[in-house]
Amino acid sequence: MINGAHLIVYSHDADADRAFIRDVLEFPFVDVGGGWLIFKLPPSEVAVHPTGEAEVHELYLTCDDLEQTMDDLRSKNVPLDPVTQQGWGALTTIHLPGGGRLGLYEPRHQTAYDLP
Repeated sequence: MINGAHLIVYSHDADADRAFIRDVLEFPFVDVGGGWLIFKLPPSEVAVHPTGEAEVHELYLTCDDLEQTMDDLRSKNVPLDPVTQQGWGALTTIHLPGGGRLGLYEPRHQTAYDLP
């Protein structure tokens, strides 16, 4: 039986991005040796979207109050994009130290991560 999922974020500076997730986002983690940290994620859900392009997988973090979460991140000097209003939620982007980006949004849709 499947009991979890392991997501991978590729980075040009993995050490910096691991430190960011550990120290700024404050996700709990296990250290599996050699600086390799595996982080516990908040409750998650997965959606499948159609594409006619090359397959790309994305990771978005969600929150209950986007403005408050952005204020918290800004207090830690995290660069964020301006908020855009989408039909499915209010969206910003977190800039990672390694050059990557993570979406962050406050959903307007029903969520699945708290289902029994």
